[in-house]
Amino acid sequence: MKIKSLLAKPYAAYKAKKVQQWRETAVADQQKLLLQLVAAAKNTAFGKEHGFATISTYDQYIKAVPVRDYEQIKHYVALVKEGKENILWPGKPLYFAKTSGTTSGVKYIPISKDSIHNHINTAKTALLCYMAETGNTQFAAGKLIFLSGSPELERVGGVPTGRLSGIVNHHVPSYLRGNQLPSFTTNCINDWEEKLDAIVNETMHQNMTLISGIPPWVQMYFDRLQEKTGKKIAELFPNFSLMVQGGVNFAPYKQKLIDAIGKPIDTIELFPASEGFFAFQDTQTQEGLLLNTQSGIFFEFIPVSELGKENPKRIWLQDVQLGENYALIISSNAGLWAYNIGDTVKFVSKEPYRIVVTGRIKHFISAFGEHVIGEEVDGAMQAALQQFPEAKVTEFTVAPLVSQTKEKSYHEWFIEFETMPNNLAAFAKALDEALQKKNAYYFDLITGNILQPLQITKMEKGGFIQYMKSIGKLGGQNKLPRLSNDRVLADALLPYVVQ
Repeated sequence: MKIKSLLAKPYAAYKAKKVQQWRETAVADQQKLLLQLVAAAKNTAFGKEHGFATISTYDQYIKAVPVRDYEQIKHYVALVKEGKENILWPGKPLYFAKTSGTTSGVKYIPISKDSIHNHINTAKTALLCYMAETGNTQFAAGKLIFLSGSPELERVGGVPTGRLSGIVNHHVPSYLRGNQLPSFTTNCINDWEEKLDAIVNETMHQNMTLISGIPPWVQMYFDRLQEKTGKKIAELFPNFSLMVQGGVNFAPYKQKLIDAIGKPIDTIELFPASEGFFAFQDTQTQEGLLLNTQSGIFFEFIPVSELGKENPKRIWLQDVQLGENYALIISSNAGLWAYNIGDTVKFVSKEPYRIVVTGRIKHFISAFGEHVIGEEVDGAMQAALQQFPEAKVTEFTVAPLVSQTKEKSYHEWFIEFETMPNNLAAFAKALDEALQKKNAYYFDLITGNILQPLQITKMEKGGFIQYMKSIGKLGGQNKLPRLSNDRVLADALLPYVVQ
């Protein structure tokens, strides 16, 4: 056994015990954290404007600080970008995480000296919990790949700025540097396809034991490896034992990735974002991701049914209910205050507090009053694939089609199949019935003869990749929206459908 694997065991046991303690004190920790954050920022421009010096309870906080999205804090960020200090958080940010917003253009999310630890330590904690639970420490002795954005940084207002994954790359612990692939030079390649080829060439003959990245990236990496070698991933990397993923719902990609590997493999799911690392999978035996309650982030929740109201109901951890769909709101030691990150979550456990990500607030279909969300279309797809095990789906997205004729409107599913179902019409029927079971409003629209059942539009092989490439969003942290409430994406995909 290599020394790193040997030393990992006692440290993993120690860290897992700490996490167990966090689970039991989550509510008290969150209550204490909010007041610590407010006290730390009382002399900032934001803190003075919102009376932080007088806040001593959660009720006072929600009265003083309204929920905002990026558009509503952009003027504060602009001051920081001009080089001003003590605006949202004491001093200046350590970094700006640069990310593409769907409505705000490029967003600059501050990462402070205090908040960087949340970004770099949470994944490590998840790995240590996994080691302690399973006893698998062997992967620590092999080569580890983190499919990430470029680590090259620019300066904005004197603050180093780049993609979050590239920023985190600078903080990989020294004891892992020798194990990490790809090389810094390869990671700096901007063209994703050129970078992918370089990663394949660097890794195909290595002892890869852990592979990490968002599922669409990993899928492209596996596809390219198979094209180059003609081998399953398990043949190329016999010691590959752990896949770490996050950023999108894993379920639609899982079976195709496992098929590409050629053997069952353990996985760890993470919930990171530029605004913070919110949750992580702490066990292989229970559903959901453990909320990261001791890492500088205070969490609030707004029931999705309250969104759009002038004064939506805001609650904190002690008041959440199982099964309720919530918009996730954070206040953090990066200087984000009652910030709506745009994701929706649902609690699947309160002992401890574990969540699943159910979608994006702006990614839904309600063109006919059905309010279908990402969790529902992902679940419907999984149900259909279970009925048609021969079918394999590479990627898909859904949009409404509002009929301009006497024909009834419907949901159009753009699907790229790796392997077609034996009967496409029966597959579409199973998919539609599964969605009806998951969404009562959709069921009523179908059974009431207001909508016709969904229709599938087949995408060309590689069609989604070609579309993402055409808009300059291939690779990086870019993800295809699962749902749209209009036809903008659907119309842009038309050149890539099977004619």
